[in-house]
Amino acid sequence: MKEQSKQYPSLQDLSPREYMYFPKGTLQGGKTGEFSRKELKDLFFAILALTFAFSLSISQNNIFFGFSHLNDLLVAIPIAFFGIISAFFIHELSHKFMAQKFGLWSEFRTYPKGLLFSVILSVFTPLVFAAPGAVMFQGESRPYEQGRIASAGPTANVVIAGITLPLYIFVLFEVDILNRIVGMICMVNSLLATFNLLPFNPLDGRKVLRWNGLAWSGLFLVAVLLTITIVPRVIFRIN
Repeated sequence: MKEQSKQYPSLQDLSPREYMYFPKGTLQGGKTGEFSRKELKDLFFAILALTFAFSLSISQNNIFFGFSHLNDLLVAIPIAFFGIISAFFIHELSHKFMAQKFGLWSEFRTYPKGLLFSVILSVFTPLVFAAPGAVMFQGESRPYEQGRIASAGPTANVVIAGITLPLYIFVLFEVDILNRIVGMICMVNSLLATFNLLPFNPLDGRKVLRWNGLAWSGLFLVAVLLTITIVPRVIFRIN
């Protein structure tokens, strides 16, 4: 008897009925780097919504502050966009490509309620809650494959943060807009890695820890060190 395929959300164990769409026919594992139209559409709207939300937060344009910094919004948009692309987009694609490497069907799906909440929160408050969706993968995967898939996203964030931190501190400290973009890239990547590596369900950290405690410890330690190094510097520069 053919075994039933299993489904594993990478970031949040939410009911897939709210945001999942499976293409017609069998869910064959595509080649690494393949995207469906549905997936590209979901990625586009997720990036658009998060860029909008983070731009309002960075420029302090919201009901809480009275939309009194509209001129700063033009500067905040590219800062937010590159931060989202380098952190969220690459994080999700790292999950996806690793799953495809193991022959699994893997695509990103938005979580509409999470995106809507992120936008509404950013309009009314200076806070941002990013819950755009998750890369879903389906197929028979072994425990070590699940662990490597889960670790791929945070690892990519740690690498990007590790590269951009010395650039921000030592190279681009006198180049205003480029310095702010690189600082935001570093901060968002380090925060995303640290948060996702927390060892609690449904985060990636729980799956990585279950697979390899040493790998989780190393990743989490580096992510925390990057976070406590970059966040005060970026917040001070922005403010």
